[in-house]
Amino acid sequence: MLDKLEAFVQRYNELNARLSDPKITSDQNLYRDLNREHSHIAPIVEKYTEYKKICGDILNNSEILESGDEELRELAKEELPELREKKAGVENELRLLLLPKDPNDDKDIILEIRAGTGGEEAALFAADLFRMYSRFAEVNKWKLEIMSSNSTGIGGYKEIIALLKGRQVYSRLKYESGTHRVQRVPKTEAGGRIHTSAATVAVLPEADEVEVEINPADLRIDVFRSSGPGGQSVNTTDSAVRVTHIPTGLVVSCQDEKSQHKNKAKALTILRARLYEKMQAEADKARADERKSMVGSGDRSERIRTYNFPQGRITDHRIGLTLYKLEQVLNGELEELIEGLVTFYQAEALKGT
Repeated sequence: MLDKLEAFVQRYNELNARLSDPKITSDQNLYRDLNREHSHIAPIVEKYTEYKKICGDILNNSEILESGDEELRELAKEELPELREKKAGVENELRLLLLPKDPNDDKDIILEIRAGTGGEEAALFAADLFRMYSRFAEVNKWKLEIMSSNSTGIGGYKEIIALLKGRQVYSRLKYESGTHRVQRVPKTEAGGRIHTSAATVAVLPEADEVEVEINPADLRIDVFRSSGPGGQSVNTTDSAVRVTHIPTGLVVSCQDEKSQHKNKAKALTILRARLYEKMQAEADKARADERKSMVGSGDRSERIRTYNFPQGRITDHRIGLTLYKLEQVLNGELEELIEGLVTFYQAEALKGT
């Protein structure tokens, strides 16, 4: 581990020198890439500097114990256990920092929420989930843009797709992919019986054109008239767009914008993210044996969480965490759940190192 850390210090110093070079600062792309690498390495170097200082303090105190000064020896004897405990904590932090970084962690995301089993109640739950993530985005000062939506008559969503932009969006929300289950008396139910419904959430890292190159010849673009509530041009112009990626059969439709051009741009952004996810899934399948030791697959068929309204309870089944603060969570207070997931998966990853 120490050899790795020394290599990071050397690279950090190299980056400091390069980032102050006028030739580098004039090349925006290179400067951005080097600055991003510098931001990644800086916390490791800072923590390693702290670690070396603690090691130095332990060494100094150990030498004092061998000296003849009784007063200094007593002070050193008192400090050593605390320093050793601190050293162990910093060592653990360094191991976490040295874990392989998910290359998607800094990416923006495409958030897709779809009603599952449960009919109209599932659509209402999908709307609740969208509101929850919207509130969480507000707290984190992320920008949210609806890319596509298919709403129901009483405020639910059969499907809603949004783009979330901001600092480390994917790293915070990547464990949200999966099936979310709700247990409550539906608004549409007069008898007062508790129903179980579900909605699926997909968190896809946004892919840029360099990562996923789409050949225009592989696309079939269909335009049609928008349906549902909207502005004056809805139902009067062919502004809605359906994009079919012929090689994979993936289909994306967008009709929220009045402009056909804007709907097409949004559809291609969603398509690019889905193709990127497909590429990643195929790569994961190719190294299936290795993946068995990995965590956080984001399989959307997996039931990950239950929202129980009668008891005000929310349970994440992957980590066995139950909180009796359902209302607060649905109002966007997701931090405790997310921190629990991050800590759990970091611990799992450390087992494999």
